[in-house]
Amino acid sequence: MIQKVEDSLIPKGTVDLIGVGRLGLRTAINLIQIHRGGPKTISLFDSQYISKSDLIFLFNGGKIGEHKTDFIKRLSTHEETYRNVVSNPVNITEDNLDIVKGDVVVLELAGGDTIKTSANIIKKAHENGSKTIGTGGIFGIGEEEIVVKDISEFDNKNIVVNLLRNEGIEKDHTIVSTNKFITSGVPITPYVLDNVSNIMTREIIKLLL
Repeated sequence: MIQKVEDSLIPKGTVDLIGVGRLGLRTAINLIQIHRGGPKTISLFDSQYISKSDLIFLFNGGKIGEHKTDFIKRLSTHEETYRNVVSNPVNITEDNLDIVKGDVVVLELAGGDTIKTSANIIKKAHENGSKTIGTGGIFGIGEEEIVVKDISEFDNKNIVVNLLRNEGIEKDHTIVSTNKFITSGVPITPYVLDNVSNIMTREIIKLLL
């Protein structure tokens, strides 16, 4: 009986992780480490290289100038038949939305104005029948409450939520947020990134089930 249960607890499904910066790296490592379940395939999308300021990458063995997606793939020592990590060192744009095919599509984009791109990715994922989850402001020093809700459940005080709604994303998209933004006057500490990535991983697993 125990053997049958163990045999059933195997990796299943595909997660597309779009954006593997400081937060995305943490989430990717969490997903790779899941035992007795989790995603079968983790597809990484990001065109950035590791720089001198990417300390969390360097602490984990990354090399300056290495593609972030290639480095994360290198971290995984699983047999590909058990868990496959796919490196796609490209950014998702309107021109290549077709390569987004995961059962769960995770948006952890950072820097600049990513709202329109995020909305386009979410729309494409929903067309494919995929579930989506992303961040909606994760600034903070570590004492902030991290909120997890469908975008339809937020009030109008969250800037990111409002902008996504303006692009037509009004339901069926999970948001993880501290409700703090670049305009809030607080930094993003490693503690917040750790906490957000842990919660993000939990929610990804739930979406995969």
